[in-house]
Amino acid sequence: MAATARRRRTRRDEVPGIVHEHAYWQDGAVVAGIDEVGRGAWAGPLTLAAVVLPADRRMYKLRDSKQLAPPDRERLSARLHGFARGIGLGHASNDEIDRHGLSHAMRIAALRAVEALPIRPDVALLDGHWDFLETPDVRTETIVRGDARSASIAAASIVAKVARDRLLVEASEQHPGYAFASNKGYPSPEHIAGLDEHGPCTLHRRSWAPIAALDQPRLFA
Repeated sequence: MAATARRRRTRRDEVPGIVHEHAYWQDGAVVAGIDEVGRGAWAGPLTLAAVVLPADRRMYKLRDSKQLAPPDRERLSARLHGFARGIGLGHASNDEIDRHGLSHAMRIAALRAVEALPIRPDVALLDGHWDFLETPDVRTETIVRGDARSASIAAASIVAKVARDRLLVEASEQHPGYAFASNKGYPSPEHIAGLDEHGPCTLHRRSWAPIAALDQPRLFA
């Protein structure tokens, strides 16, 4: 029991480092960290960020975005936009997710994020165990729990989260019945109540089983 508690505490307090980046920086490579947000949401886009950190300077307090309070994420994202050598954002819309499936939508958004960078990376560090970039132009390395282990991926997780959250807050004004400003498109009691009352809106992923189940009776009403 005590060992389990220690492991949980260690993981929660883990600070992303530059071990993975440094191996490539030594060879003069440009390294981008890439992470996504919005994969499990019922509404809104899938958002990926690519962030190129400088090899000769350090930015402290970077963490996995899920460990940070919203004000801290906002502050760190603003700092990163002035600190990083490059930041690129890529979105795959809910329509693209419905049309192509989530895996292909991740590839689309990842390529858009890399193409939006002002500097071309030689290497991309990807959060997870799957190479969702799959481009011959950029060498990739997958890192399980990368947002907790790599500073570049942690930076990307922060930028992606802040960017997507802002989109859903803005969307809440056009679609006020779903509490997008608070749930960011993820299932919540208010979101589910809005779906029960209004049905899906133009931002919902209609191929998702809970949305399809709600939509089906309306098609035959």
